[in-house]
Amino acid sequence: MCGIVGVVSTSPVNQLIYDSLLLLQHRGQDAAGIATANGSTFHMHKANGLVRDVFRTRNMRGLPGTSGIGQVRYPTAGSSSEEEAQPFYVNAPYGIMLAHNGNLTNSDQLREEMFRRDRRHINTRSDSEVLLNVLADELQRASGGNALTPETIFKAVAGMHRRVKGAYAITAQISGYGLLAVRDPFGIRPLCIGSVDTPTGKEYLIASESVALEGMGYTMDRDVAPGEAIFVDLDGQLHSKQCADNPQLTPCIFEYVYLARPDSCIDGVPVYDARLRMGDYLAEKIRREVPAGEIDVVMPIPDSSRPAAMQVANALGVPYREGFFKNRYVGRTFIMPGQAVRKKSVRQKLNAMGVEFKGKNVLIVDDSIVRGTTSFEIVQMARDAGAKKVIFASAAPPVKFPNVYGIDMPTRSELVAHGRTDEEVARMIGADQLVYQDVEAMKQAVRDINPNLRDFDASCFDGKYITGDIDDAYLDRLEASRGQEDDRDAGNGAETERSQLHLQRSSGNE
Repeated sequence: MCGIVGVVSTSPVNQLIYDSLLLLQHRGQDAAGIATANGSTFHMHKANGLVRDVFRTRNMRGLPGTSGIGQVRYPTAGSSSEEEAQPFYVNAPYGIMLAHNGNLTNSDQLREEMFRRDRRHINTRSDSEVLLNVLADELQRASGGNALTPETIFKAVAGMHRRVKGAYAITAQISGYGLLAVRDPFGIRPLCIGSVDTPTGKEYLIASESVALEGMGYTMDRDVAPGEAIFVDLDGQLHSKQCADNPQLTPCIFEYVYLARPDSCIDGVPVYDARLRMGDYLAEKIRREVPAGEIDVVMPIPDSSRPAAMQVANALGVPYREGFFKNRYVGRTFIMPGQAVRKKSVRQKLNAMGVEFKGKNVLIVDDSIVRGTTSFEIVQMARDAGAKKVIFASAAPPVKFPNVYGIDMPTRSELVAHGRTDEEVARMIGADQLVYQDVEAMKQAVRDINPNLRDFDASCFDGKYITGDIDDAYLDRLEASRGQEDDRDAGNGAETERSQLHLQRSSGNE
């Protein structure tokens, strides 16, 4: 996952993009970048690190212009090298800057196509640079080298949809023309648009989550539809068109489980409300599987599991307590590269308060269990604090399959639930009992709020990849490639450096 922003204004946008990226920092802590357009000139600054560390006063002064894009990056395909920080830039045919959230599933094929057929050079291992070059090539084909019009741009986007597979929400600045935003035909990754009326005209802000719009004083107009392209020209006129042949809205359900901020609204569903409903369904299953009177207290793992845990406690009629306290300067352990690093960071991140655990049967609620490292350490912390019995509940189903659409869960061997029963996972994390949410209950929790959402990308839970191009052979190749990347990084010392960077920069929980 990454966070992206695009804005067209009548006043300088550098501070606006910076502040918007701060509101999306939870979506990526590896790198940040801003690119602005000042007339026909692009200005860009990007580097590894948090937004507050990447941009200094001198950098902000070097970003003039009334339109631009930005990104906070969380690495999936490719590496954490600074060369792969976004936005990316290509100077032909028109000069384009692009920021991407998601992951392409046919990037290797496209990379070969770019070299053999289109004579385009891809300089990094990033699939986002591949996507940029496909867009540039389609713009060249659609325009025939002539000036661009909104219809020409939409024709190019339609061509890009036909060639590209996977998840992609993008913002792109086209030199001398304006801002383009596109969501893939399945709407896997979120994208929304907001506006504000000013004395000098209407301004538009496009972002991964509504919290960025609302936090900057914009009114959220709507979500970008799957397959839709939105183009805002330099005069502030908005043009939009459906550019996919068979669009269908199947958003990533992990956004509601964990990725998005609780105060965001995605595809008509307030994330906080979805997490409350997941708690309701989880409570029903706990009531069926755990004998009455076995639970003395319900505790969340802060922060994203709090809504579900509160609903569980309320439904079961059991006291809700905050037994774990969080150091907010260390976190998001499931994105940390090494198991040893993740294990060490859990104790740095959370502290158990003994008075809430001593002599009690404790039900611990987390949003999900990915690798299990965090869960094991949490259970041990509860026992060390004096818990008599530890029951662990996950507001999400077992994560059994890799996510190939922009979340770093690339290998089956890393997932504690892959190929194991619930009882085996419970033993591995040291819990007396483990209760998982059911897949259909998780989906229904979101549908209860927006019945128009008929299906979701829940591939990491059910193994159903909605783009239709993922099979065991693909996953085998992906895992082999990941192993080669890890070996290469370990050989040059990058793995240790990346581990240290994640410890310093990330925030959240497994």
